[in-house]
Amino acid sequence: MYHILLCDDEEDILYALKIYLKNPEYQFFEAHTGKEAVDLVRSETIDLVLLDIMMPVMDGLTALEEIRKISNVPVLFLTAKSEDMDKIVGLGEGADDYVTKPFNPMEVVARVKSHLRRYTLLGGSIMPNHTLRIGGIELNDDRREVILDGDVVNLTPTEYQILKLLMSHPGKVFSPAEIYENVWKEDAEFGSEGTVAVHIRHLREKIEIDPAQPRYLKVIWGQGYRMEES
Repeated sequence: MYHILLCDDEEDILYALKIYLKNPEYQFFEAHTGKEAVDLVRSETIDLVLLDIMMPVMDGLTALEEIRKISNVPVLFLTAKSEDMDKIVGLGEGADDYVTKPFNPMEVVARVKSHLRRYTLLGGSIMPNHTLRIGGIELNDDRREVILDGDVVNLTPTEYQILKLLMSHPGKVFSPAEIYENVWKEDAEFGSEGTVAVHIRHLREKIEIDPAQPRYLKVIWGQGYRMEES
């Protein structure tokens, strides 16, 4: 049973999401403000959050900041087309993905399934006893833990998967489309390059001393990204 938190101040949106995502394996929790969402993440076992940006009491961006202090649960923003800037800022703050209003039901279902699958794999009990090391970065897949120069780095599930992909193939250049298809488990589409770029930028801020002059995660202009071999 997966526990999914739906957070939006519009009842019609919550109702529509429950219809789209109707599945005997899903149990839904509802919140109407960002504060309610944060409280539920603290008190319940939540496997995925669908979070609106514009809400009373506490907006989605602020709620995300609070959620990231206590949980790496996948967070998908619910955005309107006019909220593109908020959407990008949100991904930079640690959101994993977004769904644009008005919703395409098939897209909502696909994205929810994709992130639940990845989160389950990260938290599952059957994982290879495998540690990747490059320079001062150590990624232990057995513990789902990343250590940088002796300190634990708090990554979102998406950031973790991107880092794991690149560290598993040091020196190899991955295009944004290849990263998207490997991590999101979906075909790359319009806008996916920007989504990858935002996650890469945020990942750099966490693993690089100077993100503007990265030691590990390099941009190969016109081609993609690679992890240095040493």
